[in-house]
Amino acid sequence: MKQICILGSTGSIGTQAIEVCRHQGFRVCGLAANRNAELLAEQAKALKPDMVCIFDDSQYAKLKELLSGETIEIVTGMDGLCALASMEQSDIVLNAVVGMVGLEPTLAAIRAKKTIALANKETLVTGGQLVISEAKKYGVRILPVDSEHSAIFQSLQGNEQNRVNKVILTASGGPFYGKTTEELENVTVEQALRHPNWSMGAKITIDSATLMNKGLELIEACWLFSLPPEQVEIVVHRESVIHSLVEYEDHAVMAQLGVPDMKVPIQYALTYPERKNCETAPLSLTKYGTLTFSEPDEDTFVCLKACKEAIRRGGLYPTIVNGANEQAVALFLEGKIRFLDIGRLVMDSLSLKYDMESFDVSDIQAADLLAREFVRIQCLNASK
Repeated sequence: MKQICILGSTGSIGTQAIEVCRHQGFRVCGLAANRNAELLAEQAKALKPDMVCIFDDSQYAKLKELLSGETIEIVTGMDGLCALASMEQSDIVLNAVVGMVGLEPTLAAIRAKKTIALANKETLVTGGQLVISEAKKYGVRILPVDSEHSAIFQSLQGNEQNRVNKVILTASGGPFYGKTTEELENVTVEQALRHPNWSMGAKITIDSATLMNKGLELIEACWLFSLPPEQVEIVVHRESVIHSLVEYEDHAVMAQLGVPDMKVPIQYALTYPERKNCETAPLSLTKYGTLTFSEPDEDTFVCLKACKEAIRRGGLYPTIVNGANEQAVALFLEGKIRFLDIGRLVMDSLSLKYDMESFDVSDIQAADLLAREFVRIQCLNASK
């Protein structure tokens, strides 16, 4: 029986991954959450994993009380998360945590020679150079869970990657597609959290609204598929039926289509190379009738432009824009800055000078902290 360790089990991807594991008869041997002790305890009681991790130390006592009487090892913090990611029992580690905190457990799992099902974008955005190098060193396969990268991965099957002209990432356009800068001046948190097609966590939903999500996916695609940014195109596709495409040198284009349901890419990562029956609705093309495509508006949604510039510069600049964005999104969700401030702060973070060609985890963390502090200072100065 295949054993799965799920990091970020209480989030949108994590809860759907648990449903997939139940449907496929996989055993969940490890669970990790940030601070939702109640749901983590509920999952642990139902699934009987060998180990659980509550990342937030302040929730440890609560989780321990909720799991009293259970023979489940409880760990906490980054050390606990890395111990869980490298536990001997697991065959696959599904990393669905949010933010840069996902980098270290990914590296721990790689060094323990675990297959990685990767839903945490920041692992490759901030540590792509290091992660890909370590994966090659330890002979570890990284399977994408993001619907777009899974679509590219599937469209590459049976073909030669060196014959690829470009990959095309599709974007829904988010809830504010077609809006002008003036129309976005007074966007509320509630409005930004209403995604037209996908059900996701708060942070990634805001990233979708700013198109930062697509910028991060562009950077991720460069690392996953060994492509320069010039070979990654982004197209707005409002229906979210075509999840991404690959154009080959003969101009043949392969695409993966399906209803917008994350269970499909989650399951493919967990069952690869096999395809199994999935608990999701089949695609009816006649229901949609028309599929539309357009270019993204990078002048209004400047986060995408910032990500393109960051990967073009290379080094730690992707970490800089990612850290700035994480801090800005947190401030927006707290009602402390406006929606358009997110893009402005991310773009401004590129003014930071952080040129390094070779770096380790501590350098990545330092760059991340620098970007976050930059955003905080900018906001303080603006409020004076």
